[in-house]
Amino acid sequence: MLLALLVAAIWGINFTVISIGLGSFPPLLLAALRFVVASLPALVLPRPNVSWPRLFWIGATLFLGQFALLFTGMALGLPAGLASVTLQSQAFLTILIASIVLRERPTARQVAGSLIAFVGLGVIGLTVGGDFSTAGLGLCLASALCWAFGNVLLRGAGKVDMLAMVVWLSLIPPVPLFALSMLLDGPATIAHALTAMRWSGAGAVIYISVLSTILSYAIWGHLLKLYPAGTVAPFSLLVPIFGALSARIVLGEQFEVTRVVGMMLILAGLVVVVAPLRQTMLVQKHA
Repeated sequence: MLLALLVAAIWGINFTVISIGLGSFPPLLLAALRFVVASLPALVLPRPNVSWPRLFWIGATLFLGQFALLFTGMALGLPAGLASVTLQSQAFLTILIASIVLRERPTARQVAGSLIAFVGLGVIGLTVGGDFSTAGLGLCLASALCWAFGNVLLRGAGKVDMLAMVVWLSLIPPVPLFALSMLLDGPATIAHALTAMRWSGAGAVIYISVLSTILSYAIWGHLLKLYPAGTVAPFSLLVPIFGALSARIVLGEQFEVTRVVGMMLILAGLVVVVAPLRQTMLVQKHA
């Protein structure tokens, strides 16, 4: 649980760091640089014992598809706050896909907790505003679907070195992302961003590549290897909470009482899903 909370915190803060990084780079270029740095340890880490087709499809869904769609959706006008909320629909999609592909039937508690947390996400989403395009929202939902498929494919990879797995998966996105950035942003914009890089931009790249990608996805994959996907995925519902708190502290973003209510619903749903029932009953009996 502590490892899952750490990942949620890193990913939540990541949205604030991305906002800082976007001050130096266009979105797809920032995503490409993320995976260029994250893939560098592949020079010394051996390829994990996973077939090339599975390696490709995990990288194509978990990294390339998720972030190409997410950053393109944000470029089309989807606000970062709404994106952080919408993207967490992957938790429910993961439970659904795992029940079909891996035959991991969701328990009544997982269903109930997910429904409570889903209501919380909806409440938070209502506080962001409506200044976003339908295309941007659709691309973000498609990004969540890619993340969900990636979760299930990663769990099906078996017992592998997750650090090496994440690093080698990072080899797949850079070239397509650079190509998309070249097409959408243009060579002049890319050249200016790279030559005029600020320290804040460089720091953002290091954070999102080392902490948010290598460390967090290695931990996330390790947890998916040990526990059912329906138990691990709901922890990502805490990402908007950490994201809102970090945005308030670093960027001075304000959030109203309604958003706090949504956060509390997410926490309640998470407790329903992951709290050990037997231990909870013993604590209540002792009290």
